[in-house]
Amino acid sequence: MTHVEAEIASQPAIWERVAGLDLAPLPRRGQRVAVVGCGTSWFMGMAYAARRERLGHGETDAFQASEFPRGRAYDLVLAITRSGTTTEVVDLLTALPGPSLLIVGDPGSPAVRAAGATIALPFADERSVVQTRFATSALALLRAGLGEDVAALAGDAQRALDAPLPVDPAAVEQVTFVGQGWTVGLAYEAALKCREAATFWAEAYPAMDYRHGPIAIAAPGRAVWSLGAPPPGLAGEVAATGAQFVDGGATLDPMAELILAQRFAVALAAHRGLDPDAPRNLTRSVVLEPR
Repeated sequence: MTHVEAEIASQPAIWERVAGLDLAPLPRRGQRVAVVGCGTSWFMGMAYAARRERLGHGETDAFQASEFPRGRAYDLVLAITRSGTTTEVVDLLTALPGPSLLIVGDPGSPAVRAAGATIALPFADERSVVQTRFATSALALLRAGLGEDVAALAGDAQRALDAPLPVDPAAVEQVTFVGQGWTVGLAYEAALKCREAATFWAEAYPAMDYRHGPIAIAAPGRAVWSLGAPPPGLAGEVAATGAQFVDGGATLDPMAELILAQRFAVALAAHRGLDPDAPRNLTRSVVLEPR
């Protein structure tokens, strides 16, 4: 078993553990919050930002760390980084004049020294380059802070591990993931897993915007996978192209549906004869040389 397979399989237990953590440092209702990260962590920030606003907890924006608008005022800047070494995140935390909170895998990392406060998840950290359980655990923690029953979602996580894959890795040449609201970030992350683990052609879009151009590539031998319930009519429009449509909103919470997409990415790698623990051109953290 690869490292990433073992880490994917550990998610139900990790989510249950996260549900029991101290939630007091997390953003309070009514605070104006910015969430920052890079790659996978940015996508988790996008999901949290949209969900926090939808649940009425306050204005929340998400930014790739290098694109944070430094002239804009927030009550709290929340940074997510597995390694705690990512250059853009460390630089931003070091320069911030206001309160900051870090969610990190490595409690001894440089980002911890730069942040105002830290929630460390060392039990969710990973050996693999491809992020899986740290990302979902950070989002699970943030959802718990919104009052959601994350321990109950662990059951959905286990069902996602036991369920058959909805798309056959040997029978598809391209997949597009779509989402709505908070699941747009999950769709972006699902596509990233396929690109990272298997160098596979995968794209992601807001589900309503998918009709505005991207549907042009839908065809037999390709698939469109909805993270969460799709908008009315989209399944039929995709079916008319000959592409396969996967309705991810039928049985599982979308965060658990992401586990199915993680498994699919690893299965793609195996089908293509690739090692998902050694993805091409990638390292566990992006650390830039000083200018």
